[in-house]
Amino acid sequence: MDYFPYKYRPGQKELVEFIDRAVRDRRCAVIEAGTGTGKTITSLCGTLGYAKEHGIKVIYLTRTKSQQKQVVRESEAIGDEIFCIAMQGRSASSCPLMRDDPELAAGNSEEISKLCSEYKKKKNGVCQCRFFTSIEETDVESWASRIRTEHPDPEDLVQMCEDAGLCPYEFTKLLLPYADVIAVPYPFVFMPMILDRFIQWTGVPLSQMILIIDEAHNLPDYLRDVQTFEYSGHAMDLVAKEAKDHGDFELHEGISVTDVVAVMKEILASAEKEYLIDDDGMLPPYFLEDELMSRLGVSSVTISRMCKAMEEIGDGIMEKKKERKKLPRSYIHSMAMFIRAWIDGDEDNYVRLVIKEGDNPMFQAYCMDASGAADPLVDCFSSIHMSGTLQPLSAYEQELGLGRVNRLCLDGIFPKENMLSVYTDKVSMKYEERDIPQNYDKLMQMVVECVNAVHVNTAVFFPSYSFMDKMVDDGLVQRLNRDVVYEERGMSQPELMNVFENFKTSDGGVLFCVTGGRISEGLDFPDKALEMVVLIGIPYPKPTAKLRAMRRYYDIRFGDGIGFTTVIPTVRKMRQAMGRLIRSETDRGVAIILDRRVSGLKGIDAGLCQDIPAAVREFFSR
Repeated sequence: MDYFPYKYRPGQKELVEFIDRAVRDRRCAVIEAGTGTGKTITSLCGTLGYAKEHGIKVIYLTRTKSQQKQVVRESEAIGDEIFCIAMQGRSASSCPLMRDDPELAAGNSEEISKLCSEYKKKKNGVCQCRFFTSIEETDVESWASRIRTEHPDPEDLVQMCEDAGLCPYEFTKLLLPYADVIAVPYPFVFMPMILDRFIQWTGVPLSQMILIIDEAHNLPDYLRDVQTFEYSGHAMDLVAKEAKDHGDFELHEGISVTDVVAVMKEILASAEKEYLIDDDGMLPPYFLEDELMSRLGVSSVTISRMCKAMEEIGDGIMEKKKERKKLPRSYIHSMAMFIRAWIDGDEDNYVRLVIKEGDNPMFQAYCMDASGAADPLVDCFSSIHMSGTLQPLSAYEQELGLGRVNRLCLDGIFPKENMLSVYTDKVSMKYEERDIPQNYDKLMQMVVECVNAVHVNTAVFFPSYSFMDKMVDDGLVQRLNRDVVYEERGMSQPELMNVFENFKTSDGGVLFCVTGGRISEGLDFPDKALEMVVLIGIPYPKPTAKLRAMRRYYDIRFGDGIGFTTVIPTVRKMRQAMGRLIRSETDRGVAIILDRRVSGLKGIDAGLCQDIPAAVREFFSR
């Protein structure tokens, strides 16, 4: 059956058929599909044919709520024969009883789940959560029929449940077995404990799920991050306070929790002094364990026993907090888990670091192997990996350890003459050259000339927040004579979306943002909302200890450390930023790269131009 609800544009039918063949052969499909391909609708229609025939569920993995809404919208376009539901992770904001408590807002999904179990307990035979109690009296099947026809997005579904006096999170779990398509965040599949629960809720094993990963270029970094663990000086302060508040505890022959904290802080200070260079420093593999044994005068076996004792103490603290309807968190428990994980961790795939972020130094065990968390991609029925910036596809496959792969590169379907990409050889953002007065002044002048050449909405992508701040301090905004809005470090999502909307609806506004930041990915600028992009420099990663370790790791594993850790991520970031320009057949735009080094960067298609402002004016005058 052909589920495609629209008139096919060039390349879309080919893509749907390609995905369908991969699914029927139980293979992975790794696809780079350019702007305008319609990746959401084509991936759904390519998987649903076989899935509906054989009772297999399509799991669409997203990183943002806006992507989930898109999945629901496209499922609605397909029709009522497709039941699609979106589910977010558990949080205080998803619970009608918890969302107004500011203390609970910081709780993670596991902590909120534990607290939720306390609310659901019966007291004198009565459940303390009326939203959960009402679920028992609700006809789930009739709700499933309603949702199949109404196609509510995640926020609408939450409101529908609350209007009916139902717990949105718990009730959504009961609807999952009825769904053909389920849109969920990455952790539902790539965090083992959550995956086990998700499989129980859906009623089908992983082997009967087709996984779709949109914006797949983000997946390797995400999988490395979920396996990485760290512990900071500020966290140690919280452990000491918790221990004192609860009477401190002896762990071993006169050694208390606060003694362990004091020694941990000494070790962190020593690591910072001896190994930290600029932002980070690499530690010897057994540094923390050796220092703990030496400073505490105990064996490794005793350290393990002390960690176990701290975990038990933390369990008790969490249980008491839970009974009082407080966030069940224990900093003592967290520190014990960190020490155990650090000591027992895999030496081959991790690099041990000391990191300095402001006034908060920390230990970090960074995972260099993305494939260590990618088992679900092998164990599922089939997986579909799609992005507009995924090349080289073979590198992506290697990073994740994928097998049985079908590859496809599909160029954008819009006229190439709608976009002009140019670069200059007059400036360089090479680290040793960027601050040379002659180069820096010329760079500033070119930014001003390019932005002022035409009155169109323009995004200026800086290589870092610090370089953005420097140019702003040196008077860049005043020389533009245009309304400027900023993507700032640490912005909340509502603040970022406010900046985004203000810029999108402006007339000739300018947006200052960072290459590789949140603006450069996942946000759509339709029509004239964005017509010019200026990239200041090439966003090569800073040569940190972590990067050097990653290069060695990928040299040994794949024979191309620089390619995997520097060139490929850099090109993907640039292409993501440039890709914001053309989102439909009527869009047009100009991408300007201010850095002579782009001439030797494979994967960026830009022509050398000696008079960029004139070329820009000529392009928009056509």
